[in-house]
Amino acid sequence: MKLKLISAALAASLTLTAGAQKITGAGATFPNPIYSKWFSEYSASHPGVQINYQSVGSGAGIHQVSTLIVDFGATDGPMTDQQLAESKVKLFHIPTVLGAVVPVYNVPGVSKELNFAPDVIADIYLGKITKWNDGRIAKDNPGANLPDHMILPVYRSDGSGTTYIFTDFLSKASSDFASKIGKNTSVRWPIGIGAKGNEGIAGMVRQAPYTFGYVELIYAVQNKMAYGTVRNPAGKWVKASTDGVTAAAAAASKAMPADYRVSITNASGADSYPISSFTWLLIPVQSADPAKGKVLTDFLSWMLDHGEGEAAAMTYAPLPKPVADRVRQTIKQIH
Repeated sequence: MKLKLISAALAASLTLTAGAQKITGAGATFPNPIYSKWFSEYSASHPGVQINYQSVGSGAGIHQVSTLIVDFGATDGPMTDQQLAESKVKLFHIPTVLGAVVPVYNVPGVSKELNFAPDVIADIYLGKITKWNDGRIAKDNPGANLPDHMILPVYRSDGSGTTYIFTDFLSKASSDFASKIGKNTSVRWPIGIGAKGNEGIAGMVRQAPYTFGYVELIYAVQNKMAYGTVRNPAGKWVKASTDGVTAAAAAASKAMPADYRVSITNASGADSYPISSFTWLLIPVQSADPAKGKVLTDFLSWMLDHGEGEAAAMTYAPLPKPVADRVRQTIKQIH
């Protein structure tokens, strides 16, 4: 009897081991807070499945999934045609949520919420605006006690989708920025100091007086950081919020391409927050391990059914319904 019980326990253990799946992913820090929550919840409700995600930046995520180092990647800046062509595996861009990039600052003695025009932000990073009491900043912030002190711009030192979103926006706002710096996950900044990850910029700006940087909204909220309003194309000063991001998505989603690679920065509409973006998971159309492919497709369905409902509470905007409906059809092509 004891031998039978031991044999049964061993068989059960082997079955569990055989069914266990360890999925690895890497990429964007922008959606890391909600991805961490989703992967933890999914694993808890699916015994034997473990999803390990490394928040290393979009550039690293694109490289690692393209070279088969990880099972999936994540990015806030869509892959280029060349990157897709060079990838060792065919990849789908699967939009997951939307978020906002916000201008964060640390100016001692200034308690008033500051406004930042797009061309002003561009010229801070171009080195044309160097002091906090510059006339152009003062004009947009009447009554603010702006100090006669140098601005220290902070930027991402790693390949970053957040940088892609930010530079995509500034390239639309300033032809000078577009020609001298341009948009990419990694660019050559003429001035400032670099920090790794959204976490790095948030930490630097919190600790160093007179700094100016850019992070995903949830990092500003979680760290209780001051972040400014931004003027949108309609001429309205808008503070980042899920409603502002949703408005931007609604304006742009009508022209969503079949591969989901779309920019919604500087979207039209009075209520649109101008530095908004989708973020994407990079999923192999055909996984090297079919069992892993099955887990990934199941997770994506779970994300649409359960995860999207958690987005707003974490300062992300859920996918618009027409986009979510299209994603469901795309998931059916993954295997």
